[in-house]
Amino acid sequence: MFGKKREKNIGVPRGKGMTTAKIVLAFVVLAVLVGNSYYSIQEEEQAVVCTFGSPKAVTTPGLHFKIPFIQTVTKVNTTIQGFNIGYRDEGDTYNEEPDDDTDEDALMITSDYNFIYVDFYAEYRVTDPVKALYASENPALILKNIAQNCIRTTIGSYSVDSVLTTGKNEIQSNIKQMILDKLETYDIGIQLVNITIQDATPPTAEVENAFKEVETAKQGKETALNNANKYRNEQIPNAEAESDKILQDAEAKKQERINEANGQAARFNSMYQEYAKYPEVTKKRMFYEAIEDVLPDVKVVIEGEGGKTTTMLPLDSFVSEESSSVTEPVETQNAQADENRKEEE
Repeated sequence: MFGKKREKNIGVPRGKGMTTAKIVLAFVVLAVLVGNSYYSIQEEEQAVVCTFGSPKAVTTPGLHFKIPFIQTVTKVNTTIQGFNIGYRDEGDTYNEEPDDDTDEDALMITSDYNFIYVDFYAEYRVTDPVKALYASENPALILKNIAQNCIRTTIGSYSVDSVLTTGKNEIQSNIKQMILDKLETYDIGIQLVNITIQDATPPTAEVENAFKEVETAKQGKETALNNANKYRNEQIPNAEAESDKILQDAEAKKQERINEANGQAARFNSMYQEYAKYPEVTKKRMFYEAIEDVLPDVKVVIEGEGGKTTTMLPLDSFVSEESSSVTEPVETQNAQADENRKEEE
């Protein structure tokens, strides 16, 4: 027993090993705390920070800090999302279990008691992330149920012809307004962006073909009306220009006639003044002018006593310059009128 040697302890000292473990544990805890003390928000999302059960929305994108293990962060997508009504695909955002019979949602009855299949697509976005998370369990599903109710109510007030052809825009507008009113009442933190009719078909092929023919005829009518309006718009300016030209020509001719009438009236008044002075001379003058107009080439020369000659016609011209005894007929007749007046006195 005394001959055995005590083995030396070559391990790490107990106090030093515990210190290393504590340092490692501290680093781990520190890393966890640091990793849970911040979060980031993208442009297309918002966050809800819950502190001891009290939620608060954080809407500013970027890096944010939180108290680890005390504050929890839930991110909410605020981009425009959508779902289908009447048919399903993989892009539907509400968490409803898929149903093999999707025709039931699309089958509706119109105001004239006809059945019709109508498919819709609704778009929405989150406006209040706190209410979207805590006001209801599934706000998208609530919106879908509201939309189905509003769709059936609206479709039931329109005829099948309006749903298939001319009334789609009005129907979509009425449904959207009705859904917005109900969402405002429920206040679940989401807002409807738009709802559109994807497809509307009758329940049978024969009826569908008949409505397609009606739609084709209406489109032909619209095309004919558009062509007629185009032709009218092309012809109206030409007609207006022609009308303006005719009016301008008529106005010019009217002014010409007025001026001519005024000239004739002035000429008549002047002639009347001469007639009042010398009635006989004026009558003869008018007679000679009429003869000159009727017989423009006639020449009347009166030979008097003593070899003197007097030219009566033409009135506005003279005889040859060689004859020195030529006088104007008006002057001769004026002298004759003076002599007659003296004799009468």
